[in-house]
Amino acid sequence: MSVFNLSTAFVTFFAVVGPPKVLLTYAQLSRERSSAEMRRLTLVSSALAAVVGAVMAYCADALTEFFHVSDESLQLAGAVIFFIYAVALVLGLHLGTAPDENTDRLKNPLAEGVRELLLPYVASPLAMTAVLVESLTRNTWGWRTTIASAYLAVVAINLVCVLLLIPLLRRTHQTSLQVCSRLLGLLLAAVGVELFLNGLAKLGVPLTFKVH
Repeated sequence: MSVFNLSTAFVTFFAVVGPPKVLLTYAQLSRERSSAEMRRLTLVSSALAAVVGAVMAYCADALTEFFHVSDESLQLAGAVIFFIYAVALVLGLHLGTAPDENTDRLKNPLAEGVRELLLPYVASPLAMTAVLVESLTRNTWGWRTTIASAYLAVVAINLVCVLLLIPLLRRTHQTSLQVCSRLLGLLLAAVGVELFLNGLAKLGVPLTFKVH
């Protein structure tokens, strides 16, 4: 995953954490919350996502050096986590949410909503991997600012889309959400596999096979 300017960085982040991905989660959360609660949740979660993305962009070198992690390791680890999340979507599971009614839920609806958004949006595994890997392609503060700017632009688009579509999301039928979730999970699984293969290729693993 190598990018060379703001536009290509933006496209990368839009694919891994843009509206097509986050709107499904917000639609599920909106069914149990009022419009006012959803607006507060959207603003808070978007602000947290922006802070996390910017910190990762500027601290990529320090983090990888501290943990002694290579670019290839980041890609492989991110791909595995992201693939697991995508498969869960296909199977109708929702990682990071309460599995049943007996599981403790936070009393504060805002805090509970942020917790449910943590994996798919606030700290998306593939998005954080993309930010780290892209930031490490050039060792300059200007480049890190470019990566942070591209990520913040995607977060801003997510914020606007959710705020504008809250009434529609509240009326979306659960069956429609499940169908869209499974289709998106299939596409995200393919992206995870692509990232994993890219990591293997950078490690020198031959990926060309002949069919006999």
